[in-house]
Amino acid sequence: MRLTGLHLLLTYECNFECDHCFVWSGPRQSGTMTVEQIDDILHQAKDTETIEWIYFEGGEPVLYYALLRYGVRQASKMGFRVGVVSNAYWATGPGDALECLRDLAGSVQDLAMSCDGFHGDDEQIRHVQCARKAARALHIPTGTIAVAESGTEAKSAVGQLPEGESGVMHRGRAAEKLAPLAPKRRWSEMTECPYEDLREPGRVHVDPFGNLHICQGISIGNLFQRPLREICASYNPVAHPITGPLHEGGPVELADRYGVAHSEGYADACHFCYETRRALRPRFPEVLIPDQMYGCPGS
Repeated sequence: MRLTGLHLLLTYECNFECDHCFVWSGPRQSGTMTVEQIDDILHQAKDTETIEWIYFEGGEPVLYYALLRYGVRQASKMGFRVGVVSNAYWATGPGDALECLRDLAGSVQDLAMSCDGFHGDDEQIRHVQCARKAARALHIPTGTIAVAESGTEAKSAVGQLPEGESGVMHRGRAAEKLAPLAPKRRWSEMTECPYEDLREPGRVHVDPFGNLHICQGISIGNLFQRPLREICASYNPVAHPITGPLHEGGPVELADRYGVAHSEGYADACHFCYETRRALRPRFPEVLIPDQMYGCPGS
């Protein structure tokens, strides 16, 4: 597996508790990186000799601004291109936005901000506008992540969510909050993973516990226990107990292989996969982790 991007889930905590959130982020969520962990992760990323981009996201990474600033500066000094994903809650006015971003100028090549109905009202839109104006003044490139209402067809989610409006992928909190509201498709149609490249993903996420996620809630190793370079070199998508069935036949194969009972219809392949994985967690406790990804805050 050759990675070009590594996304750091700096924290699972967030000031919002959005219904569509992949990782169940919210004010009561736990798990935040330390300076020492960031240093370790960045050096392991450098050791791969292939990773070009480092993203800081969450949760909401700006909640731990000193930690974010440290990570951004270190990553930039090490020669990585750097991105930050935020909901821009901090941009309460032009001056506030400018002060928040000033220390990141020159080190960030992509500031991606969430702006849609899940992230609040007109006030939130104003925050994003303030942040975008401040970023322009500081020559920080910006982009917008917008998620449409449940039932809208999703674009490819390989890498960052695409610019423009994307549909909900019904995993994480969205499987519980939004899937019941979405039109259902027959389970037997879901014979592939349409949103992730499980063989050569290009990028993976690492959380505060060291879990390396090829998709949120599917770990392929822990880089605090085994070097990232070794995990990449030894990754076999076919042999992995979860990505193997998904690669072969999507959620249908995952459920069939392990005899997991299923419903007749699901909102999308993510929904079917996520519910199947939740049922399989006791069987694969080292792979389907952590609890935070499965709606168990604080554990």
